[in-house]
Amino acid sequence: MIIKRLCFPAKRGKVFPRNEENGGTGRRPPVSPRPRQEAFAAVKKQRRKLNFSANPGRVLAFSFFAIILVGTALLTLPVSSRDGTWTSPLTALFTATSATCVTGLATVDTGLWWSGFGQAVILVMIQLGGLGFMTVFCTCAIVLRRRLSISRQMVLMGALNVNTVEDALGIAKHAVLLTLSFEGAGAVVLAARFVPEYGWGKGIWYGVFHSVSAFCNAGFDLVGGMANYVHDPVVNLTLVILIICSGLGFFVWEELLWHRDGRLSLPSRLVLLTTAALVVSGTVFFLLLEWDGAFSGFSGPEKLLAALFQSVTLRTAGFSTVDQGALTESSQALSIFYMLIGGGSGSTAGGIKVGTAAVLALALRSGLHGRERVTVRGRTIPHRQVFNAMTLTLLVVMAFFAGAVFLSVREGLPFLASAFETASAIATVGLSTGITASLSAQSQVVLICLMYLGRVGILSFSFAVLTHRPVEEKINYPYVDMMIG
Repeated sequence: MIIKRLCFPAKRGKVFPRNEENGGTGRRPPVSPRPRQEAFAAVKKQRRKLNFSANPGRVLAFSFFAIILVGTALLTLPVSSRDGTWTSPLTALFTATSATCVTGLATVDTGLWWSGFGQAVILVMIQLGGLGFMTVFCTCAIVLRRRLSISRQMVLMGALNVNTVEDALGIAKHAVLLTLSFEGAGAVVLAARFVPEYGWGKGIWYGVFHSVSAFCNAGFDLVGGMANYVHDPVVNLTLVILIICSGLGFFVWEELLWHRDGRLSLPSRLVLLTTAALVVSGTVFFLLLEWDGAFSGFSGPEKLLAALFQSVTLRTAGFSTVDQGALTESSQALSIFYMLIGGGSGSTAGGIKVGTAAVLALALRSGLHGRERVTVRGRTIPHRQVFNAMTLTLLVVMAFFAGAVFLSVREGLPFLASAFETASAIATVGLSTGITASLSAQSQVVLICLMYLGRVGILSFSFAVLTHRPVEEKINYPYVDMMIG
């Protein structure tokens, strides 16, 4: 033992200065686990922050909510009203929600109540709500040569359903370019029609406002309704073209204008075919149902024009050239059906979207033929997407039915009138039978929630579905035969 100690002396540890931290022993001070826990907590907090900021649905919901709050605050100011008085917070909130969610329902006349400043605030909210806050933000960042953070790039990719940042930025730029082009062309045509009637200043402003409102499917107007222009083919056809073009969606236009090989994908072809079928069928149905009804005082071409406009405006546009309350009950029920369908995915329109309706129709066809797979043109639609379409439709229908029942019971209105108003709100259409202004505060709050749900909720659900990774089920349960029918 003595020889071992002499030949192999024990290694001494590092000597630390004697101080208060080691109690004057000169040994290594004990390491507290607290700094390590704080480091892990900081990492978790940063990870949660990144996950929250990279979630398109959450960013969309909060951005729309922030725009609504700012718009409400601005619209309550005396400078926003034409008579220079304070506006009721509920009226301002209802208008701001309707504008941001591009609905068009209003409790006051837009042209008579709001001043030029108030109308400009509404127009900005319509533009932000139609294009989408993140699309506008990212496009401005590109123009100003600002670099986007990783979280914002992830949000943009998730919102536009693409796999690369370059594709997302390209679609965002093209969407803004396409919007400004259509809105500019529509503003020129409408201004040329309004200037002789209202003068240069008001005519140009009316042209710009109605062009943006039409392309964004907002439905706000400054002329007290478009009934005065029911016989004007220039105004009608211009609004119809703007509504249809915006309702197709930016993804369809991306393939039509900027796709390299010039070939349309199957989803884009389905959107075009379904849109054409809805517009044509709606025109025929309304022409037959209202020939001796709401269109009785029109000539043959005017009836055709009014039926076409009614069919198109139900694609969540909200403009009205005929009194919706004067329509027959069959026309109102049919209008509810068209309103709930809405426009194309990735568009400024609302509703469950044309693609969802097409998937449900194909699933119905497969069910009638006894097939287990949903196919179209030699392609199979995954069961997951069929379930998503069914889930989205059921959620919208349940919210629509609950809102209709509430309005009918609370206001003592016929169920059809309440259903029409509720469908207009949740599908962000903006058409009304004339009962919006007379609703109680509770019913207006319900419509505000439905408008927000119809615009933000459906988009958030779509983004959650697109970005959600499929869960692999490790357990397979035995089958059970259920009684159907």
